[in-house]
Amino acid sequence: MSFDKTSATSQGGVAVDTQEAAAAAVTAVDPRLLVREQGLKGYVGEFKRKMRTGELGSIPVVIGLIVICVVFQSLNSNFLSAQNLSDITVTMVGTGMISVGIVFVLLLGEIDLSVGSVSGAASAIAAVLAVNQGWPEWLAVLAAVAAGAAIGAAHGFFFAVLGAPAFAVTLAGLLFWLGFMLKILGENGTINLDSEGLIGKLTTYFFTDVAAAYVLAAVVVVVFFLTSFLGNRRREAAGIPSRPLSDTLMRTVLLAVVAFAAGYMYNQYKGLPLATVIFLAFLIATDFVLRRTAYGRKIFALGGSVEASRRAGINVTAVRVSVFAISGGLAAVGGLFLASKIASANQSAGTGDLLMNAIAAAVIGGTSLFGGRGRTWNALLGVLVIVSIQYGLQLESIAEPVKYMITAAVLLTTVVIDSVTRKTQKTAGRA
Repeated sequence: MSFDKTSATSQGGVAVDTQEAAAAAVTAVDPRLLVREQGLKGYVGEFKRKMRTGELGSIPVVIGLIVICVVFQSLNSNFLSAQNLSDITVTMVGTGMISVGIVFVLLLGEIDLSVGSVSGAASAIAAVLAVNQGWPEWLAVLAAVAAGAAIGAAHGFFFAVLGAPAFAVTLAGLLFWLGFMLKILGENGTINLDSEGLIGKLTTYFFTDVAAAYVLAAVVVVVFFLTSFLGNRRREAAGIPSRPLSDTLMRTVLLAVVAFAAGYMYNQYKGLPLATVIFLAFLIATDFVLRRTAYGRKIFALGGSVEASRRAGINVTAVRVSVFAISGGLAAVGGLFLASKIASANQSAGTGDLLMNAIAAAVIGGTSLFGGRGRTWNALLGVLVIVSIQYGLQLESIAEPVKYMITAAVLLTTVVIDSVTRKTQKTAGRA
């Protein structure tokens, strides 16, 4: 009897020790628990841990944006004026849309070099159908976007089904669709668009009512809070670690400050730009797809390991083709915004530094070139950096060659940071 009691006591002690060890393991594995328990001190500790393990996230680009604003504002007081900031946020939409598609491709660890030409071809298709063929403009826009998606799917077929390298396939696409654009534009090489039409208003229409910007800011803040709050409730109900209410409230307040400051800025000029609203809608929708759906998780899984994803039952071919279709479709949307900016489709559409800026925006914003890490919001941050630099240098009347060199330096710095970050994560055992 005493033996049984001793055994029971021993087993009970082992159980207690096991529970304590499990609790310690949870704390070690999930450092976020320290943040919740220690408040501000926990956040400081979490920040230091991320710096040590290379989990920089968007910190470098945010710091870079602050530095850019400080430097250019000190050189020219007009840089942070409402007009200049509004112009920046409208100009960045075309390249930003293309960059969002690039984020999807980079998450696979691949590249799409055709997006510039596809954007130009799409704008040419829309212009030919709407102006030369007399189609309703909304129908021409849908046809152009569908054509972009079909082109991307075709690239994906050659890559995913036939096994050709994505680099070679999309490089061929770059040349082919550039030639296609020149062909359908005809001898004149330019088709002017109606500035009061659907495409023309993409970048020229502003919601002049001051309430529009503030209402949008309020909606964004409320949706963010409800999404975070209800998500945390579901995680708590499932016994999964979640953010405390104080953390959610702090994030909501920070977002509210940024959102209403942006609304105030827009109302000091022409009002809320339609282009900005559409871009935000695309960012939210694509971010939801990547982070909240099974399809999005499959994309991240492929970026981590193709073979492991295949063994897990993921249809690798279908996901790859669909990702390139998304890239082509978003390139077409971006091309329409770029055409709206100049109210025409011409032979220079999709050429120049557009491709490099779109790829650079995704990488500068924080999307890894090695696949498996990134968010569509990275495209927003990256394109903000690029366009802000361009506008700042333009205010200072800096020559075009210098603009290219500075943009290249920023891109190289970002790639180096990404490479160093990956090495640091591997050293810390978190890659």
